[in-house]
Amino acid sequence: MIQERTKVQTYLQIHPNDNVLVALQDLLAGTTVITKSREVILQQPIGAKHKFFVNDMKAGDEVIMYGTLVGKVQVPVSKGELMTTANTKHAAESYAYKGFQHRWQQPDVSKFKARTFNGYKRSDGRVGTANYWLFIPTVFCENRNLDVIKEALHKELGYAVSDKYNHFTRQVFQAFKEGKDIEQIDLGPSSNQRERYFKNIDGIKFLNHQGGCGGTRQDASTLSSLLAAYADHPNVGGVTVLSLGCQHLQVEYFLADLKKRNPSFDKPLYVFEQQQSQSEEELICNAIKKTFLGLAEINKIEREPAPLRELTIGVKCGGSDGFSGISANPAVGCASDLLVALGGKVLLAEFPELCGAEQELIDRCVNESVAEKFIHLMESYNDLAKKVGSGFHMNPSPGNIKDGLITDAIKSTGAARKGGTSPVVDVLDYTEPVTKPGLSLVCTPGNDVEATTGKAASGATLILFTTGLGTPTGNPVAPTVKISTNTGLASRMSDIIDIDTGGIIRGEKTIEQMGEEILEYCIKAASGEIIPKAVLLGQDDFIPWKRGVSL
Repeated sequence: MIQERTKVQTYLQIHPNDNVLVALQDLLAGTTVITKSREVILQQPIGAKHKFFVNDMKAGDEVIMYGTLVGKVQVPVSKGELMTTANTKHAAESYAYKGFQHRWQQPDVSKFKARTFNGYKRSDGRVGTANYWLFIPTVFCENRNLDVIKEALHKELGYAVSDKYNHFTRQVFQAFKEGKDIEQIDLGPSSNQRERYFKNIDGIKFLNHQGGCGGTRQDASTLSSLLAAYADHPNVGGVTVLSLGCQHLQVEYFLADLKKRNPSFDKPLYVFEQQQSQSEEELICNAIKKTFLGLAEINKIEREPAPLRELTIGVKCGGSDGFSGISANPAVGCASDLLVALGGKVLLAEFPELCGAEQELIDRCVNESVAEKFIHLMESYNDLAKKVGSGFHMNPSPGNIKDGLITDAIKSTGAARKGGTSPVVDVLDYTEPVTKPGLSLVCTPGNDVEATTGKAASGATLILFTTGLGTPTGNPVAPTVKISTNTGLASRMSDIIDIDTGGIIRGEKTIEQMGEEILEYCIKAASGEIIPKAVLLGQDDFIPWKRGVSL
């Protein structure tokens, strides 16, 4: 990365071949920018995170950023002019397998070589970063029963997030009854959370969903594989399954998928079918009693040291902005490279957000088989979107565009930087488990929750989630670490942000320094020494992908 600075860092040239620059601060019209011994006078105000042209360009000219094609100019533009959706449209290079084209410069990992984290070792050798009990419904009809059980177990066993909003509502109601101004009522401090009885159980999680029946049989089959993946997850110690009985996703199908995924599965697993129960009350009471005994059993498991190679980290961006590909994403990429060099596993997903970065990733694939699988999944997914009048090029959201991500290729080339620079050792379809050390690509939508849901299904035991706009989401079984691209967001939404990479934008920290800080945080989070804010807030979001058009 090339950074051209004035006394105060105000703009950035990411690659020597780029013909657009990024404003790091709000720049006034008339500001003179000097790049490659050329003066560019800004024709209009350029907001922080946005891009401006450094050449006069005509319609059809290529826009280069990150050293690659990210769009084409639609109308004549002048140097110093703001890039917008009106003057620039998505464009990306064609791609094909050309052989392994990558030589990786491994980072220095000497300071991490002897480090360990304190995790939960499972009988199959995998190591979890948490110890959760999981409730799974085979069909949406059981969601209400799960909600009843959740309220009871969370409140009585000390896993409720907080009752502060209950207390706040009582205050508002009392003030309203008394004719007082409710606008004057503050939230105030939350009451003390009930002490947890099971010290070695980090949470009781519930996978409410809207599937299992009523859709296609393919949807039910995919959901079955997904739920089996979560039951088999290294962070899960035991499972309770609730079934109605008549749904498409039969319990026997789920159990078959679980055995197929892990023939040696030996965690406590209890199944309750409502249509075989005398009453709803009996079903719920029996589920609570049996689960309580299971909780007592997995509470005997304690954390113990494990090498860092046992970590599997999923990398994700959501609520992205024009700084995502400059600060948080490359910093996460640096942490990814460190973990890969230590023998760990990294999962990069969000296939709609790899559109425009395909050739670079293909060149990094270790063999033709891996590359061709990536190409097949990308093309079949994109073709499906095109059939309904969409496509990967329509991925950027209004929020992305407002904050500087004008084309999908700009978004994608920045998003791909989360995966670092190591070789691509494997490509996984949705719910396929990761097995190889190194960087693997996982086929998921770009949608925040569908993507994190898919990463956890492939085995992520931690998720690094970068955001420039602020995204309040997490995952039920993979603790999710929120990383801000800019300090303004970290200050404004400090309740959801764990790590701020805004120092990179200000030139106060290098990408490498932030990468090491992120890995240090991961070690502490994996050991239970730090609880990420998404976990503290109970952000247990779970959305199965139906393999339809979701970008």
